[in-house]
Amino acid sequence: MTFLSVNVNKIAVLRNSRGGNDPDVVQAARACLHAGAHGITVHPRPDARHIRAADVHALAALTAARGVEFNLEGNPFAPPRPGYPGFLALCAAVRPAQATLVPDGDAQLTSDHGFDFARDAERLSPLVEQLRGLGCRVSLFADAWDPVRSAGVEHAAAIGADRIELYTGPYADAFHRGEHASMLERFADVARRARSVGLGVNAGHDLSQENLGAFLAAVPEVLEVSIGHALIGEALHDGLRATVRGYLAILDGAGVASAP
Repeated sequence: MTFLSVNVNKIAVLRNSRGGNDPDVVQAARACLHAGAHGITVHPRPDARHIRAADVHALAALTAARGVEFNLEGNPFAPPRPGYPGFLALCAAVRPAQATLVPDGDAQLTSDHGFDFARDAERLSPLVEQLRGLGCRVSLFADAWDPVRSAGVEHAAAIGADRIELYTGPYADAFHRGEHASMLERFADVARRARSVGLGVNAGHDLSQENLGAFLAAVPEVLEVSIGHALIGEALHDGLRATVRGYLAILDGAGVASAP
């Protein structure tokens, strides 16, 4: 069963460009859920370039009231600063259903790589334990396109993670060039290895209505896709609810769940 979690970061980008609360991030998330999305994802960053701590609390309340998943993404190693209490502190405050750890830095425009598990497992281990103690399912951002960085994916299971999230940006780039067949083989191989050691598999980054179907056909048993940038861009033309339903139709076509 593949679930759709809609990332509403881009709604916050648009709001922050003018100040105030228009467009309303919570209202947008509510519209996505009304259209059938299974959950909401946000990735607050320390520089508050889009989602802010107050948004995290408001969206946690919305998803709890609706009985759907709230997926909170972030870099657990980024230090707190004014307006940003730190990723683990946010998780402790709102107890998201899923905490997705991502190794991004302030200078990155967007997330562009996963963890090097052979190198990072030791320092991730106590954080995974702490998050699971809060009742969070823990997912770790993972590369599949790079054989070196994906070689240690089994370490994610060894340190107690529940899932990995395959970073699909390189796949989306290859799809755009029409050169994605070999890339999909790499993703399918890493997904099989992850499942063989008990890890669930999520996927996200630059997935779109154009490339999602091919990805799910080649990489079966993906539990969840987190989609934001493309979905919000498509919604500018077709409307938010219609676009969410378009993604759910793709999931239906892949033989997966389309309802919570």
